[in-house]
Amino acid sequence: MEQQIRFCTTSDGVRIAYATVGEGPPLVYVCGWPGHLELEWQKPFVRDFIEALAQGSTLIRYDMRGSGLSDRDVSDLALDGLTRDIEAVVDQLALKRFALLGFGVLAGPVAITYAAAHPERVAQLILYSAYLRGDKLATPKIQQTIIDYAGTFGFPQFNVVDHPNVDIEQQRYFRDLDKVAASPGTQAALLKTMFSVDVSDLLDHLTMPALIMHGRGDPLIGFELGRELAARLPRAKFVPFEGGPGPIWVHRNVLIPEIQRFIGVRVVAPQPVSVPSAAPVTILFTDMEGSTTLTQRLGDAKAQEVLRSHNRIVRDALKAHSGSEIKHTGDGIMASFASASRALECAIAMQRAFAAHNESAEQPIRVRIGLNAGEPVAEEEDLFGTAVQLAARICAQAEPGEILAPIVVRELAAGKGFLLADRGDVALRGFEDPVRLYEVRWTEEG
Repeated sequence: MEQQIRFCTTSDGVRIAYATVGEGPPLVYVCGWPGHLELEWQKPFVRDFIEALAQGSTLIRYDMRGSGLSDRDVSDLALDGLTRDIEAVVDQLALKRFALLGFGVLAGPVAITYAAAHPERVAQLILYSAYLRGDKLATPKIQQTIIDYAGTFGFPQFNVVDHPNVDIEQQRYFRDLDKVAASPGTQAALLKTMFSVDVSDLLDHLTMPALIMHGRGDPLIGFELGRELAARLPRAKFVPFEGGPGPIWVHRNVLIPEIQRFIGVRVVAPQPVSVPSAAPVTILFTDMEGSTTLTQRLGDAKAQEVLRSHNRIVRDALKAHSGSEIKHTGDGIMASFASASRALECAIAMQRAFAAHNESAEQPIRVRIGLNAGEPVAEEEDLFGTAVQLAARICAQAEPGEILAPIVVRELAAGKGFLLADRGDVALRGFEDPVRLYEVRWTEEG
């Protein structure tokens, strides 16, 4: 794919740069914070995300006023002015009906404002990390502190880059983009807009289907704000996930499939599992307690419902933590990770999600989780070998609600903040030597 950059002019005379990529029904990507179309396209980790998002669609992105390739010297950075940017791009392309997509910061309020003014044009509204009122994002004192900091140094990127999948190159990219995309004064003005917006009164006009996605660990826009938005939209589908800080592309395994399903784009099948030759793979198994008697106790229909709930919780966590599902084992799921720390994060997210589910569920789901790291054999999209067998045995050793891992996983994730309690050497069926196991603590009590 290659993007095409062109220009249009808003009703108040601001020149806006926009880019198109892909083929298919239009998907308009609302700009929520200063960017740079050209620089973003040059970075492989950003371009990969954009190209994946554009599969089956014509993806339309733009640089908001005051940033990137668009006019920099502008005075109106209020919500109405930012909405004119979308209007100019949509009118220039003569789009009659399209899906409207907003990813975080100011994108939610801008997308809501446009959709409320033009409901006949917006076929689907898709929002990630969105909110209704900016004054709920932080206390007035914290708001002013962030604005003052941005006015001197630019937006604080600490939470954005604080993610295990964000390497040094990506951190450097964020710093460089922050300097190039817009001036500190523009960023401070946009933050003032962000903290002052209130689009609550526009919800009655949003009659189109809506997809609302929000990470439970979002450091900037609280999870409860996304949940509130979804609850107030009559045709909204709410997709919570165990995501936290990090740039948008680290959550691609959750966001892109949900978006493509929602707008009716055929989801591309996952690539076959590949095992890096120079690094170990971390294997994870789940196992439901009492699964063998589930049908006898509950009947076929209810047993399947419980199993579907298990599968949904596990798969949501895998998507949020870059895990690859290898296969369903009948009463559990086997998955692999390129990183031991991501596997541990995923296991913890699973147990917390099951605990939350059990608070109100008629039939609680209690799950054992076992992990191991090694160099399995990859064959026909499956994994085999001693590393896999040991992971399965460790899972079987765990009590319901527990996560167990051997010393190799502990060492690979050393220094990452996980709490692991030594369970001592344990004899496992089929293995001659005892295996030192550790219990991964996941409750607030430790």
